Amino acid sequence: MIYSFHHYNYWVKGGVETGLAYRAKIFRNLGLDAKFVFATTFQEHNIWNEIQILGFKDSEVIWMYDFFSDCNPSVVTFTLEQLEKTFSDENYIFSRDKDIVKYQFPDLNVYYIVYMMDEKSNLVHRTAMISNGYMVRKDYYTYCRIYSEYYIPVDRQARLYLRRFFNEDGSTAYEEIIDGDVVTYKFPDRMIYSREELVGYMMSGLHLRENDTVLIDGEWGFIDREAFLQNASPAKTGVIIHTDHFVYSDEEHILWYNWFEYIFSHPEKVDFYITNTEAQSRLLREQFCRYKGQNVQVEAVPVACLDELRIPKNGRKRHSLITAGRLHSDKHTDMIIEAVVMAQKEIPDLTLDIYGEGAREEELQALIHKLNCETYIHICGFQKLDEVYQNYEAYISASYGETFGITLLEAVGSGLSIVGFDIPYGMQAFVDEGENGFKTSHLSAGALSDCIIRLFTQADMDAFQKHSYEKARDYLTAEVEKKWKGVLL
Repeated sequence: MIYSFHHYNYWVKGGVETGLAYRAKIFRNLGLDAKFVFATTFQEHNIWNEIQILGFKDSEVIWMYDFFSDCNPSVVTFTLEQLEKTFSDENYIFSRDKDIVKYQFPDLNVYYIVYMMDEKSNLVHRTAMISNGYMVRKDYYTYCRIYSEYYIPVDRQARLYLRRFFNEDGSTAYEEIIDGDVVTYKFPDRMIYSREELVGYMMSGLHLRENDTVLIDGEWGFIDREAFLQNASPAKTGVIIHTDHFVYSDEEHILWYNWFEYIFSHPEKVDFYITNTEAQSRLLREQFCRYKGQNVQVEAVPVACLDELRIPKNGRKRHSLITAGRLHSDKHTDMIIEAVVMAQKEIPDLTLDIYGEGAREEELQALIHKLNCETYIHICGFQKLDEVYQNYEAYISASYGETFGITLLEAVGSGLSIVGFDIPYGMQAFVDEGENGFKTSHLSAGALSDCIIRLFTQADMDAFQKHSYEKARDYLTAEVEKKWKGVLL
């Protein structure tokens, strides 16, 4: 069995998560049994709805937080009618605004805010209970209540102090007690004194064997990085690296990023490392040999693959740009908007569609309004883009750190030209300067705008599209399956 552990501290639904879904499909194709373990919180989403959107099967996924209860995996089916049956007081005032429902209980000085799955749905994802002006509890649902969070007011702010996870019959499976940075877990038969120890307890429940493989995936900037390695024995262990791995190097010394320090300092615990590109794989091997005097196994296996090259049947929209990804600060989508506004002065029919969701959506929408570009720049939300890319002529990225970039792969797989910053390793892997796109080493909106103008005024777009398709062939599913077979079999 292959166990792939995802351990972002919270759900972001970005490239790592999309890559996991690609990997699940590849393992299915190869006939390999695999489980994808999410040691991740989902406070604004339901994991089982989210994984279905990405393309996982329920049977392929383990969620650490309900691993210890008897609740079954389920998309949200809990309804407002079921919620109302739990109210002890029937004297309430009901109101609804899109996907937010409110129940007011005048006799109790209490009201509930209910977060629905969507604007038209009758399905309840979570509720917040407000008492005497303070939030005191949140409840989360699938087909039943799966857990609750309890809050106390501190300095007029709601402070979380307890999570209680439930079994299907409503009994308590275990509790997470929170005191600042100190977290304790109370089970019927034991106390666990850290999240790292909880990881170990879960992994002990998997009964790992020598013929199992543990893949450790996700973000190393948070906790758990040591816990997965320390509890993987006797299984074979692989660590997947999605980001740049070092800060600085000279003739004698190298400074790893701190979240890689442990795994690079203990290669004896790691059977293999995986990077997304051959350039990073080669560099990491050279660095281990030079600075550590060690030969380690580092394989280049792309995080994603292409089932086919997608060729538009109805042509592409002229002078059209697309970008996709999390709407977070590290993607610099605001810079893309500014660059397009600059370029539009030279290319009047230029358009940009932005796909994705995230914390900066309102801020980006405000910027679009401020720059008066609503007619040609649009935020389109999170969508599956398999059949969407091919409608555009080019993809644009402003990320400072794409070590692969699934959206870059999907773009070349649909024949798009690319413009962006000349940073390792993704842009350098997918863009050949002047052949299927333009890169700039100047990290500014002005430089990005110049690339857009060059692309649409100087490039042979048919030749650029052909070159993108040629680069994409190395990432077809059959090719990536060969790489995984070489690592695992």
